[in-house]
Amino acid sequence: MYLKKLVIAATAAALMGSTAYASNCGPEGQSIRILGSDFPAIQAVTAQAKADCEASASEFTVTLRDDTRDMMNQAQTPNPAQYTSVVVANSTLTQLMNDGLVRPLDDLVEKYGAHINKNQLITIEGNVMAVAFMANSQHLYARTDILEQAGIAEIPTSVDEIVAAAEAIRAAGIMEHPIVINATGWNLGELFNLFFFAHGGELFMPGSAQPNVNNEIGVAALNSIKALSEYAHPDYLSHASNETQGLWEAGQAALGIMWGSRGGAILDDEGSSAEVTENTVLAASPTAGGGTIPAATLWWDGFTIATNISDEEAEATFAALVGALDADMVAEHNDDAIWLIDGYKPGPAAAGVSATARGGAKPYPMIPYVNFMHNAAAAEVADFLKGDETAEQTLADIEAAYVTAAKEGGFLQ
Repeated sequence: MYLKKLVIAATAAALMGSTAYASNCGPEGQSIRILGSDFPAIQAVTAQAKADCEASASEFTVTLRDDTRDMMNQAQTPNPAQYTSVVVANSTLTQLMNDGLVRPLDDLVEKYGAHINKNQLITIEGNVMAVAFMANSQHLYARTDILEQAGIAEIPTSVDEIVAAAEAIRAAGIMEHPIVINATGWNLGELFNLFFFAHGGELFMPGSAQPNVNNEIGVAALNSIKALSEYAHPDYLSHASNETQGLWEAGQAALGIMWGSRGGAILDDEGSSAEVTENTVLAASPTAGGGTIPAATLWWDGFTIATNISDEEAEATFAALVGALDADMVAEHNDDAIWLIDGYKPGPAAAGVSATARGGAKPYPMIPYVNFMHNAAAAEVADFLKGDETAEQTLADIEAAYVTAAKEGGFLQ
């Protein structure tokens, strides 16, 4: 409920503006080293922090890459850590916390965070462990002109309607592969989550770390993904956000389940054509199996500060990043994210996340063992989609892989 309220608050009519925060870069002569995923919102925040505070630091490096979650624990385990801050989301915060690699921020918030809204403070067991700056979710992208050419008057709202629309588009000879989905690596595990939740499932038995996916809901989730994949690009299992955005902007897709954080880039006038941008609508993520829950998870993105660095580096890094979260930065990059920062004015790029949140999408679980389930699904679902295993075999494999990892992690006996 907290994350749902956080997203809805961010996408309300508009947030109150505020005066710009005069940046205070903290102790001088410190090394600031930031790691994050490579998309426009994180680019904007880290660029602003660097512009404000590079002159007072001994070094200021920003590393943005697509595989952050795969290497960040290893990078942060040494003392000193490779990075003084990692930009995280719901799942990656718990991944770092499981190994004790991020520090509580309460003292730094008190010193430098007067301009931060309370709903930006990610508090776990009484400690502020991250400062959020944006909300995110998957949702449906639709080309209204292509739908009209195929005789479809309304934007699809369910998996069945998307499949029917895709079949009509294919049958009309407009596109052979009208659907795009993110389905490589971690994204494939997340795709399973989306449709498992949409069918009403819970990943774990109530109040425990026992798995709860090897059941008829798991079968339904896999079949939903399979139905969509029949109309996706032949290489869809190698596609993440950069590839799906590229296909969309090239006019090679008509329906897609993609991240809201890509909305601004897809709707702008760069890298595409007016035909694509003017006919792209961002709508709620689809429901599945006759249910009402959108196939999506609600997310936040924010920054952490490393445990294994000096207090002076921690303070300088926090001051630089929190100082970048002001109304001036938002005004310059308003459509790059659904910002949780004062001054944000929701536009068309926010419509899909807003509709998905209002529809009752579930927050991504912030529990310490969820990564084991996610990684198990990411490793096993492809066998079903390629026709190498039945749904039941794949679910048994997911369960077995999760149990092994959870036992190793000390969450199961």
